[in-house]
Amino acid sequence: MPSENKQTGAEPDDSTAEESAGTPENEVAEIVGRLAEPGDMEGAERRRLLGRLTTTLADGARKAKASGTGRGRWLADVFMAVAPRIPIRDLATLSEHHHGLTAEPLADDLARTASKATMTVGAIGGALAAAEFAAPPLLLSAPAQLVAETLVVAAIEVKLIAELHEVYGIAVPGTGSQRAVVYVTAWSRQRGVDPMSPGSVTVALGAATKTALRNRLMRTLGRHLTTLGPFLTGAVAGGVLNRAATRKLAGIVRADLRAHRGIQVESHRNARIG
Repeated sequence: MPSENKQTGAEPDDSTAEESAGTPENEVAEIVGRLAEPGDMEGAERRRLLGRLTTTLADGARKAKASGTGRGRWLADVFMAVAPRIPIRDLATLSEHHHGLTAEPLADDLARTASKATMTVGAIGGALAAAEFAAPPLLLSAPAQLVAETLVVAAIEVKLIAELHEVYGIAVPGTGSQRAVVYVTAWSRQRGVDPMSPGSVTVALGAATKTALRNRLMRTLGRHLTTLGPFLTGAVAGGVLNRAATRKLAGIVRADLRAHRGIQVESHRNARIG
């Protein structure tokens, strides 16, 4: 349960939380946070939450379209409202939740758990799309459903990136909201954070970073278009593609973090010698 976790700044600042309470963005963040949580959740509950998220996002998309906001920009804005509320566990809590594992075995388990979670989201989304494919009038809700699936998968992967940084001892400074920007940027670039490079730990979303985030979200959304198939073909494709993408991301980020940790150790050693 999130309330039992020792977290590392995942929660938004108190003032932000108070201002957003009761807003559609807050509801979206709450649902995505629940779906991104590790652990077994009954399929019926996942489907219910995904359906509720789809309904909320459909309303938001209509309002964004009415205001002239582009889909990519709107999607990025929604995700940035979600990101600071993604619960991130610290190293001690991670080890406790993963049967005392540490170091590489813990990272292995985190990657495996995240891949399973995104596979499940893809399978559920694909199954829902398959049902809608058989009923043409319901296809009108499909785009919002794909957005919902995209947001949940992105949240799971951002959570994975953040917690891998905990495992490898790569510290990201700042408040919850500031750290969220750094991890979202890392996800957009599909890389680990380099603590030796000031640009990689920036706490502000520049134009280039915003573009990278929009592009990454739209590519993820495009991948989920495969769920719009008859019968269960969408469910199978959605699950397999999500799992493969999450595994690939975990491998790249872990390689980056191993390299960054080695550079840090060497830098500290040279500093002591000097």
